[in-house]
Amino acid sequence: MASKRNAEKEKEALDWIEAILGEPIDRKKPFEEVLKNGIILCNFINKLLPGSVKKIEKSGTGFVLMQNLERFQGALKKYGVPETEVFQTVDLYERKNIPQVVLCIYAIGRVAQTKPDFNGPILGPKMAEENKREFTQEQLEAGKNVVSLQYGSNQGASQAGLSMGKQRMIAD
Repeated sequence: MASKRNAEKEKEALDWIEAILGEPIDRKKPFEEVLKNGIILCNFINKLLPGSVKKIEKSGTGFVLMQNLERFQGALKKYGVPETEVFQTVDLYERKNIPQVVLCIYAIGRVAQTKPDFNGPILGPKMAEENKREFTQEQLEAGKNVVSLQYGSNQGASQAGLSMGKQRMIAD
């Protein structure tokens, strides 16, 4: 899993979180240690979606701090982040899949760009927008008679020069 990690993307993700929060993040610790207790993530999602995490545990045992991550994940679903891009608690807390955590932060950045009230910094690509097309019945009928090149082409195909392998000679 360590080979899939991208230090540059991790730095960009922390830079973006820092810009949204408006306060510096301690960069002396590794990426996963900075976010592990969930406090920064909960404060971060509360900036984007105020009041989404009502209670943030500041100290306690591992189980108590893992509740911060679960509350953060619940708030992400309300915010519109696809469930497939939300990381599991163990991905961050037990360092099982840090690239998934980074992917999740990038997904938040992508979703944030679609919100009309968001005017903060940009992280990642813009989410695709609907591009609905209207076709007339004539256009739909004409399309039924077109053979797409997806099916391939047989132009220039012949069996000339093809052999079915080496012939067997009697005097080998």
